[in-house]
Amino acid sequence: MPHIPQPPAPVPPQPVTPDAPGLIARPLLTQSWLDLTFLHWAADPADVAGLLPPGTVPDTLDGVTYVGLVAFRMHRVGWFRLPGVPYLGSFPETNVRLYSVDAHGRRGVVFRSLDASRLVPVAVARAGFRLPYAWSRMAIDAEGDTVVYTSRRRWPAPRGARSRIAVRVGGPIGEPTALEHFLTARWGLHSAFFGRSMFLPNAHPRWPLHRAELVECEEDLIAAAGLPAPERDPVSVLYSPGVPVRFARPARRPGPAGIPTP
Repeated sequence: MPHIPQPPAPVPPQPVTPDAPGLIARPLLTQSWLDLTFLHWAADPADVAGLLPPGTVPDTLDGVTYVGLVAFRMHRVGWFRLPGVPYLGSFPETNVRLYSVDAHGRRGVVFRSLDASRLVPVAVARAGFRLPYAWSRMAIDAEGDTVVYTSRRRWPAPRGARSRIAVRVGGPIGEPTALEHFLTARWGLHSAFFGRSMFLPNAHPRWPLHRAELVECEEDLIAAAGLPAPERDPVSVLYSPGVPVRFARPARRPGPAGIPTP
């Protein structure tokens, strides 16, 4: 009988590390993520597996995966080594994300939705990267130690999907827990690009994390992203003043540093 090649066996997931596994000297994209609030709910891996791109499975910690709602301010998105754009490259964003791992052991995030307040970057990201960006009316307001994020979707459907998140920022975290590292130390993005699996690596300094108290959370973005609406308070609430970020170029071959490309 003819020999039928078998796909390589999956390798174990790479360890969760608070520092990026490598530098990105020649970035495809540069940007800063500022004034971030991370809200997370525990989820059964079976409930989210069908929402991940081909070639990935839910990443878990002690058998549990997580749904994240992350609100922040994108600052000065730039291409290659060019300076970031002040207006079009700076805007509020709120995303719904899941946690993934692929057959190469690369841990990452999968975005189910990304609401942003600038139409041009939304259109470019949807057309160029096939990411589920949405154009929304958004604002971030800070008064004392309280930060409030608001969002209401304009386009595409479901129009009117919204969120209002308010947190009271506490003191810095000296040594994050294993869960806090698992939820924040993510060094890549899994997605599907014209039917093919994609992994886009990123690198940034170690997260400066703070404790945070959830003051208010009214949202339907998670349900709009195809996930069950949370019935309880989040299991983790964190804040960070932010980090500068670099995204790597796609690789020519599958491997730890990039994506399979045509």
